[in-house]
Amino acid sequence: MFPLRLLRTARRVLPAKSLSTSGQLTDLTVDNEGIATLTLQRAPVNSLNVELLQELTTVLGQVEKDKAKGLVLTSASPSVFSAGLDITEMYNPNVERLTALWTSLQDLWAKLYSAPYPTAVAINGHAPAGGCMMALCCEYRTMVSGRYTIGLNETAVGIPVPEWLIGTMCKVISQREAEVALNAGLMFTVEEALKIGLIDETATDKADAIEKSKKFIKRFDKISPIAHSLTKQRFRSDVLQRFAKNREADLNQFKYVVLQPEVQELLGQIIQKLKQKKAAK
Repeated sequence: MFPLRLLRTARRVLPAKSLSTSGQLTDLTVDNEGIATLTLQRAPVNSLNVELLQELTTVLGQVEKDKAKGLVLTSASPSVFSAGLDITEMYNPNVERLTALWTSLQDLWAKLYSAPYPTAVAINGHAPAGGCMMALCCEYRTMVSGRYTIGLNETAVGIPVPEWLIGTMCKVISQREAEVALNAGLMFTVEEALKIGLIDETATDKADAIEKSKKFIKRFDKISPIAHSLTKQRFRSDVLQRFAKNREADLNQFKYVVLQPEVQELLGQIIQKLKQKKAAK
């Protein structure tokens, strides 16, 4: 059977005029062609805490409800797309807060990965861990050239990469390349990411990246929205179905690992180094 959500939302309607909606941690604009641009703006590096994760998921729901032509995801930071999960949320955590953190991350991934409209990302800076996750969820990735890196480096901070995120990456690069990178927590330069297909093209700056992202979305102007949505769903349904089946076990494993003494010690060391680096500036 066709997923009802895809059928109900596939018919995209262009707004009559441009719109703008700002939240505390995000900014959403819709241009006069109906393309939404969602900007992360949690200073300084868009670390994903519970509130940002939940706001992103809510805004994505609004984009779907308003039947936008497509979505471009980007960052207000001049050098970081997103630093990934907020490490302070995982260090000496309240268990309820830790549960909310991972559940909110799961919700965001599922919402963005299953979005029935075309999605593209303008990566205007570093994109480790959760930043890379959001980029992988999108159908097209443009990254600004420079001394930036991108990758899933969770193992470097003591966190195993969840199965659903492994599956997401293996839809973009080869399984062998993903296995080597994820086990070692490797980060890729812009040039390396382009070479292995982790990103689709490079841009000179943020404006160029957004323009190229919108150009990708405009490819679908003459494509049936239902045809696009259902074809996209068929490419991604296996990962989504495994996630739905194992979601609770994934949450429990995350909490178990994070609360291990050696992981807490490592997180504490990382936080201390970040504080020292900030103080030295």
